[in-house]
Amino acid sequence: MLKKIVIGLLFVFIAIQFYRPEKNTSTETPDTDFLVVYGTDAKIASTIKASCYDCHSNNTTYPWYSEVAPVSWWISNHVTYGKKHLDFSIWNTYSEKKKDHKLEETIEMIEKKEMPLESYLPMHPEAKLTEVQQQELIAFFKKIRSEINYSK
Repeated sequence: MLKKIVIGLLFVFIAIQFYRPEKNTSTETPDTDFLVVYGTDAKIASTIKASCYDCHSNNTTYPWYSEVAPVSWWISNHVTYGKKHLDFSIWNTYSEKKKDHKLEETIEMIEKKEMPLESYLPMHPEAKLTEVQQQELIAFFKKIRSEINYSK
């Protein structure tokens, strides 16, 4: 009986490998991308790319384990959810009001250490923000926010 269960589970595991979610990859960086719009300096851009862009842009870098279902589905859901809330690739299509609000939320999430997600960090240690990086990003986002032409 145990042998049949193991064989059945193995068959299911192999069968689910054929359902692949669409990958969130692009070879281009559009003119609407946040880093392009603000001409972000290399140091800040590198931090944002390492800590934010996998889930919040069209340029996800997929680890090897993203090829294995059901992990591939979980990652795809994370990216879809992340982009739904903030997509740096289409930044300049947002209204000034929405940009202001997204920056406000981003600053708050960094201050509360809610981003990047704790579940993301064990396999992506390069995404972990140091205290210095957190303060640099917060200052950068606040600066951008102060430049947005939005009347509250």
